[in-house]
Amino acid sequence: MGHRANFHRRLRWNARPLDRGRAGTPTRTLLASATAMADVQPLRALHYNPAVAGPLADVVAPPYDVIDAAQRAELIRRSPFNVVGVDLPEGEPDRYAAARELFESWQLQGALVRDSEPALWAHTQDYAGPDGIARTRRGFFCRVRIEGYGPGRVRPHERTHPGPKQDRLRLTRATRANISPIFSLYSDPEQAAWKALAPATEAEPWGDVSDGDGTRHRLWRVSDAAAIAAVRAATADAELLIADGHHRYETMDAYAEEIGGEGEHRYILMCLVALQDPGLTIFPTHRLVKGLDDQRRTALDEALARDFEISEVAADELAPAPSDEPTPLQMGYINDRDARSFRLRLKDQAIADAALAAHSKPYRQLDTGVLETLLLKNALGMSDEDISHFNGMFYARDTAEAVAMVREGEYDAAFVMRPTPVRQVRELAAEGENMPPKSTFFYPKLLTGLLFNPLA
Repeated sequence: MGHRANFHRRLRWNARPLDRGRAGTPTRTLLASATAMADVQPLRALHYNPAVAGPLADVVAPPYDVIDAAQRAELIRRSPFNVVGVDLPEGEPDRYAAARELFESWQLQGALVRDSEPALWAHTQDYAGPDGIARTRRGFFCRVRIEGYGPGRVRPHERTHPGPKQDRLRLTRATRANISPIFSLYSDPEQAAWKALAPATEAEPWGDVSDGDGTRHRLWRVSDAAAIAAVRAATADAELLIADGHHRYETMDAYAEEIGGEGEHRYILMCLVALQDPGLTIFPTHRLVKGLDDQRRTALDEALARDFEISEVAADELAPAPSDEPTPLQMGYINDRDARSFRLRLKDQAIADAALAAHSKPYRQLDTGVLETLLLKNALGMSDEDISHFNGMFYARDTAEAVAMVREGEYDAAFVMRPTPVRQVRELAAEGENMPPKSTFFYPKLLTGLLFNPLA
């Protein structure tokens, strides 16, 4: 149950004011001018010194929001310098003060050291995804100037939950550093940035560590002026699309405005991966619902009969096949009243077009958007607030887990989704529309603790 509870590890946030965008979708008030481009720079990174802190494998950690109490304790047992002590702090009466003191003490002890010159950091992740296929994703760490969302600079791609922004803001104030990076995408059809960095990866990596999922993370410092210039040229016209880290980006935007003026607090740590990288994959996140009384069950059954073709499938065929081209919504479906597995196919794209008339064409073809409107909102009566606060719904990233949660009686029904194609993510970002939460699962996650970005 611990991994399921991780989705609920969310602290409340008194959000900055939001405008209302297309069809009531929240958007940022601070929008960037279309004339400026993202500012990608090398950074003087703060990082572990293995001579003092010990092996990198003992001090890095998964993202804080997937760590439960038992895993946190295990990470601390590995090393007193494990980053989880700062990124997921404990201590009374002020755990953020405890994080600051710990972070400062590591620097005083020499466990953390800062580079004397700026560099980019080439990064590869060798992994096998949920589909079992072995791949390598290639990117690089840098610092990027914090800008408001908008054309030509930085775009979000999903609506955020109320999320842990207040928690992250207090941690940023205390440590005056980016503890974990933002994962962002950019277009580079010729792979020019990676070609400039690739020669450095022929040497032994600065860091080489494998995580609990079997992903191998390698890191190379690249301070060569020509390579840095080539990467900056390749990203000079880049529009960055946040893949993972929307909450932390918005937190850093708030922090930068709070500090004011110019300085290192205007830049955020990012790992950039080209949209055309062959190792970039997106996996689905499935939807589960509960609390279905007789009235809501009837409404759901009627909506399914009206709008979908329903066919029985074998249990091992519950997950629909991915599709790179836009086709009407297809989902796997199970419920707690029936031992069978079903495939749902939207009868006609016109049904989605009518229900989502206020949205762009790419959004009307988005599986999670169509499901949310036709079934979660229209049939089951869920609100944006319900969806944001997990009120009557939940998410699973594994088909077997989703099935087990229904069969064991934790949830009443599950909708097994197709992955959102990278192409569709780009199209929606270009339209300025944000997807429903958890529309994409970019795998693997970045480790925390490889690099830090000082803000002062």
